[in-house]
Amino acid sequence: MGSGKWIGGILGWVILGPIGGLLGFLAGSLVDGYVSSAETVRRTYSATEQRNSFLVSLLVLSAAVIKADGKTLQTELDYVKNFIRKNFGDAAVPEATKILNQLLSQDVNIYQVGPQIATYMNYSQRLQLFHYLVQIAIADGDFAKSEKSVLEAIGSTIGLNASDVSSVISMFYKDASSAYTVLGISPSATDDEVRTAYRRMAMKNHPDKVATLGSDVQKAAAEKFRQIQEAYETIKKERGLN
Repeated sequence: MGSGKWIGGILGWVILGPIGGLLGFLAGSLVDGYVSSAETVRRTYSATEQRNSFLVSLLVLSAAVIKADGKTLQTELDYVKNFIRKNFGDAAVPEATKILNQLLSQDVNIYQVGPQIATYMNYSQRLQLFHYLVQIAIADGDFAKSEKSVLEAIGSTIGLNASDVSSVISMFYKDASSAYTVLGISPSATDDEVRTAYRRMAMKNHPDKVATLGSDVQKAAAEKFRQIQEAYETIKKERGLN
C-alpha cells in the first residue's frame, strides 16, 4: 500500500488542524483538490478512513512518547513498525517509517494535536490508541518518569478520564493495588462498587467498540479486555467473591 492510498484517505481529517501542519511536508500534491471546505472534514468517515486516522494519530503521538526520555530506541521503533505491518501490510511500512522519522525530527505539540484526535475519534478508539502508546513506552523494558508524564498528558489531551489513563498504565506496571487501578477504583471500594466498576470498564473496553479499525486492532483490544477480566478475577479471589 503506497502513501497515496492511505495518506490521501486521511487528508480530509488532518488538513485543517495541527496534524495537517505536521504532515504537510509529505502530503505535497495530494492536498490539491482534496479538501475544499470544513464541511468535507466533518462528514461521516468510512471504516478505512477511521483506520487511516488511527494510524496517523498513532504515528504522531508515538513520536512524542519515543522522544519523552530523550532517547530514540530501536525497540520502540520496531514496535511501531510491527503495528503498521500487522494492520496495513508490509508495503505500508516504508512510508509510515518515513513519516515517523520526520515527526521525530520535529516538535510534536500534544496539547495541539490531542484535541483534534479527540474530536474525530470515539472514546473506545482513543482508549485503544492509548493502550498502544503505553506498550511503546515499555518496549525497551523500562518506564521512565518522563515517559509516564508524557503519557498522562497525552491521555488528558485526547480526552480520556484520569482513571482510564491510570487503568491502562496499571495493566503493565503492577503493584499491590494494580488490579483496583485497572478497574478505576481504590482498594477501599465495596464489593458492589467492584462489580459495578468491572461492568463499566468491560463495556467501555469491549473489542467490538473498535471493530472498524480492523481485526488486528480488535485482537489487541481483546487482550486489553482480558487484562480487565484478570484484574476483576484477582480482586474476586482476594475477597472471596462469587
